[in-house]
Amino acid sequence: MREDRGNRKRRSGLIRFLLPLLLSALLITSCGGVNNVPDLEALYGNASRDLEMSYEDSVIYTSLYSSEAETLNYLVTANFADLRLPANTVDCLVDYDSYGNVLPGLAESWRSNENNTIWTFQIRKGVYWVDRLGTPIAEVKADDWVAAAEYVNNAAHASQCRYMFSTGSVVKNAEAYYDYTDYMLRSKNRTLTTDEKGHALTVYPEVKPEEIGVRAPGDYTLVYTLEKPCPFFLSVLSYSAYMPVNREFLRKVGDMFGANPDNLLYNGAYLLTSFKSMDRHVLVKNERYWDKEHVYIDGVEERFRTEDASAEKTLFRRGDVDYCEISMDQLESWMTDVSLKDEVHPGRPDLQFSYFYSFNFHPQFGEEYEPENWKRAVCSENFRRSIMYALDRESLINLSEPYNPEALVNQTICPEGFVFADGEDYTDLEPFRLVKSRDAFSPEMAENCRDRAIEEFQRTGVKMPVKILMPYNPSIVNWQHEAEMAEKQLEGVLGRQYIDVIPLKGPETSFLATVRRNGNYALMKCNWGADYQDPQTWTEPFAAGNTYSFWDRAEDMRVRGLFNEWEAMYLRACAQQDTVRRMNAFAEAEAFLINHAIAIPFSINQGDAYVASRLNVLEGEYAPFGVVQLRYKGMHLNEHSMSIDEFRAAYDKWEEERLSQLIR
Repeated sequence: MREDRGNRKRRSGLIRFLLPLLLSALLITSCGGVNNVPDLEALYGNASRDLEMSYEDSVIYTSLYSSEAETLNYLVTANFADLRLPANTVDCLVDYDSYGNVLPGLAESWRSNENNTIWTFQIRKGVYWVDRLGTPIAEVKADDWVAAAEYVNNAAHASQCRYMFSTGSVVKNAEAYYDYTDYMLRSKNRTLTTDEKGHALTVYPEVKPEEIGVRAPGDYTLVYTLEKPCPFFLSVLSYSAYMPVNREFLRKVGDMFGANPDNLLYNGAYLLTSFKSMDRHVLVKNERYWDKEHVYIDGVEERFRTEDASAEKTLFRRGDVDYCEISMDQLESWMTDVSLKDEVHPGRPDLQFSYFYSFNFHPQFGEEYEPENWKRAVCSENFRRSIMYALDRESLINLSEPYNPEALVNQTICPEGFVFADGEDYTDLEPFRLVKSRDAFSPEMAENCRDRAIEEFQRTGVKMPVKILMPYNPSIVNWQHEAEMAEKQLEGVLGRQYIDVIPLKGPETSFLATVRRNGNYALMKCNWGADYQDPQTWTEPFAAGNTYSFWDRAEDMRVRGLFNEWEAMYLRACAQQDTVRRMNAFAEAEAFLINHAIAIPFSINQGDAYVASRLNVLEGEYAPFGVVQLRYKGMHLNEHSMSIDEFRAAYDKWEEERLSQLIR
């Protein structure tokens, strides 16, 4: 692998001025209130030539972005486009090394009681919240996490990430406080008894914010009290809902919190010194950062993507950008360019996301797609299994990963390598033996299941061919091609007299709300991202009230019986605290889903399909959950990007070292 770990001389507009200005500001400013933030643009406009040249050798990473952040308020958003910047500017209680081992972060140490319901953290002393120029504002203290919990769980803030307090970890009274504040909003402080539709409002008893199970008995002691045991609680803490906030600052800026860089405070590796929507973001190394010796990149400049894909090759070649994501239609152009082909490699497979094809048992689509007929057909397990065996996953994945598609195939919902039980990969446990031993793609099995399904249809009155509405989002690269190929595969194996697969272009915006969550599909590729390091996280799309398969709402008693059986298995697994028994219990529940073809495992996420990147992501912090992988901390800026062979060798070595640490 070719790399240069020394500082590379790179100039980048605003940043070459900002770094010396920030250092100067640190020397001439002292701790003060939140209202005396200096005018950065005024300082920038008066920058001297001497200051410009003094930081000429800074290591600056430059990239392009296409999805703009809608908010910088990390306490309300669950969108990764929004969290990319806060992940680098605000630290969490725990940190991670490059292999996924948990390390002290803003908490120096922690302990739990015997049944994992009370977790106590000792907060690192001497860490400061600073403004965007690095001016110290206040010391980071335990109350910062108490303030965050109160804010996130107050219904008035409509936090998208609130569910992390009530799913998995279940912080005491967090859900009750949300229900109470939501009731107070809808009842207009108890002045209304019905909602706008005339329905009676459920009355919730008062729960005060201080009753939430997050408290600070001292400036540097933080205690979380949970409603049930949670052995994986540490992995929850890297999610945005558990990031801290200074209470006084939050009170002063009010609803403007996260509206711009001036309405944020920073305690992380970088300061957000400039944010111009649809133009440019600038991050500068925080010189007061508690762990700054592990921050090797001095500044990050993100420019809004205005060039077409072909122009990005020129930008990368001249060193104007250090990262390019390469779409499949551009890959051949890069690979045939002698000057660039050895700097193209795949992204790291991302275990944080799992893709699966989901059957919808409660269809809400239009009559032209025959929802009643589909509703009867999908309740046949033989029908579902015929679809499962006729789907050639490796060929479909080849559309986005033509060089190594088999590496992304998932035989289970939970990705292989995500979690281990007593040194054994969760997906290798006994309940998965049958799942992993059989051929995932088997035309012979597909035809056998089809023939048995046809016999059922003749008895139950299902009309053939069964129309299978399969929507796709046209804004997602390759999804249309994949849907069309899946149509050919399924109809080619099973016959057009049996099924009629209908790929349908969905909306580019609000796709999830209008299609999947609304039950407006028959069969569709779905994905789920892990929220914490426990197999329980992969069961959530199938639990009661889910907006994936809706199988808990099926009218057919066979399917309802399967759901009830699975739910009992799921609840037993959730209650199990012994690690090995817990893992086996969840494996039994997940294998049940697959064996009964409630969902069809498809693939893990490739991350960025193919890239040219002067960053080696394998150096950075790693965890397949939370905001950890969005950080630049720990990475160097190299002189060259890796080739495909170099990346594979480096990835194989990294994976071997990671697994050796997980199973020891």
